[in-house]
Amino acid sequence: MTEQWVPIAKEAVEKVRDAAGAIIALNLESQIIRTNAGQELGVEKVVSALEQFPECVRYLNTRRSSGAVIDINSEADVQDAVYLMLRPWIIDLVPENPTDRIASRYSIKDFISKELSVVIEAKYVREKKHGRDISKEMHDDIEMYRNHPDCKHLVFFIYDRDAFIPDVAALKRQIEGTSRNYGNKKLNVFCIIKP
Repeated sequence: MTEQWVPIAKEAVEKVRDAAGAIIALNLESQIIRTNAGQELGVEKVVSALEQFPECVRYLNTRRSSGAVIDINSEADVQDAVYLMLRPWIIDLVPENPTDRIASRYSIKDFISKELSVVIEAKYVREKKHGRDISKEMHDDIEMYRNHPDCKHLVFFIYDRDAFIPDVAALKRQIEGTSRNYGNKKLNVFCIIKP
């Protein structure tokens, strides 16, 4: 590496350290509370953590002018931020693994925790049409996961920065709840929509 690039490389490394430190600090409190109280982590805690998504992004983006910035412009960006928020305290959280082949097609789950029996589907609403049609996409996901052996809880996290979903309350009513498959297996579905 030439000497002219050394200061730029050092600055980049420092920014990565700042971002990692901020994310660790955001998760530290939940780890301490869980450890001190001896509470088991459950899907309700995952949902509660995801409810804080806008606060975590806002914290990083306003922390300091030269600090880490999270620019969320795609579904992959949302997935990265969700993973960084949850992974420190959900040790077996695994990103992007193909599920079992069902009806001659594969589905890609965003994250799974076998210990918690939870699948987290992170979505980014990219345009008005996508906002109107996202319920079909979610119903397709529910059908895919209702027979999955490691999924008892399906959590949808939807980042709708530009408010393209026409009726958030109606979508949540339509999606959330308990769904049963033919073998009486229950699938609990949660829906978190954040701007």
